[in-house]
Amino acid sequence: MTRSVDTWLLPDGVADVLPAEAARLEQLRRRLLDTFAAWGYQLVFPPLMEHLESLLTGSGHDLELMTFKITDQLSGRMMGVRADITPQVARLDAHVIPVEGPARYCYAGTTLNTRPASMAASRCPVQIGAELYGYAGVAGDIEVLRLMLDTLALAGCREIHLDLGHVALFRGLTTAAGISGSDEDILFDIYQRKAAAELREFLSARGLPAPLNRCFDGLLRLAGGTQVLGKARELLQGVSAGIDAALDALDAVVAALAASHPGITLYVDLTELRGYHYHTGLVFAAYAPGTRAELAKGGRYDHVGEAFGRARAATGFSADLKALLAFGPDSALRKSILAPAGDDAALRAAIADQRQKGEHVVQQLPGDNTTAAALGCERMLVQQDGQWTVKNS
Repeated sequence: MTRSVDTWLLPDGVADVLPAEAARLEQLRRRLLDTFAAWGYQLVFPPLMEHLESLLTGSGHDLELMTFKITDQLSGRMMGVRADITPQVARLDAHVIPVEGPARYCYAGTTLNTRPASMAASRCPVQIGAELYGYAGVAGDIEVLRLMLDTLALAGCREIHLDLGHVALFRGLTTAAGISGSDEDILFDIYQRKAAAELREFLSARGLPAPLNRCFDGLLRLAGGTQVLGKARELLQGVSAGIDAALDALDAVVAALAASHPGITLYVDLTELRGYHYHTGLVFAAYAPGTRAELAKGGRYDHVGEAFGRARAATGFSADLKALLAFGPDSALRKSILAPAGDDAALRAAIADQRQKGEHVVQQLPGDNTTAAALGCERMLVQQDGQWTVKNS
């Protein structure tokens, strides 16, 4: 039977991770998880699949579209292959390890998406991230942001552009204007496309008071450097206490990052509503010059655990470990030592000694004449004067 060559092809957006890249990926994963641990974040490994309703709890419609669905052959229930690890961590925080007070978790694992998040993105990214539960203050957001920026620096990102937003501004305005349901969805879409003419038509048709019209119209143009926050206070003064608190939080974040990470470029976009149906406060995304897709993203999502019966304040970030490899050194494969075939006690002891020292030792098999260079070995274990010694090949 002749097999088609297509049998061996991978689906679009899916790729193997070969030895050199796999070594770099694993080295970076270990460094980042060690960093998270140094900050007090505990490592968790949620399963690759769960009951569908658990995976989609509190995450909004977007995640449902990204999730592969399968039928559990044991129970007949619908299962999902995780497209995001955050809902799983929310479940752990709510029911498996329900500690009181702040709880910090981190993770690294493969996820699967029905479609790529961007043109160049993988459909099976290795998601790495950290999440802080049980603390509602802006200090929690600042901690997570600083950890994210340190993560990117460790990955080799030397120039970072950080976009900041806060969904409470849009939400506060729509509440003050009595806009909800389908009209809110229409307005949300207008802001995402920054369609000024459509916004004017929308506002005119609703007959809102002139002060609110000015707020909605002005909000569309509140994007730029940190000076935008001052303009926002002038425009939105007195609309609601929630909006004032959101601007206070943004001011605190800007001041904190200026003190700890003065080299980053800050961009404030007050109509940035990524994950609007999921996030409840600060939202952020980090970019590098010349890249269109974000390197890392996150924000506050205080209601994510509500459906699990334990609504807790929550903030966090995540990144695709594969995407971060573009900023590190080209090769992480260590040059190995080639040992000859054989099974005498002295040779076994010499090989074990080198491996215990952290060296990579490849021992030839009987009849194997593969050269040291072909095996990636720059040194050899040779016997001289009855002793096994490492020499350059």
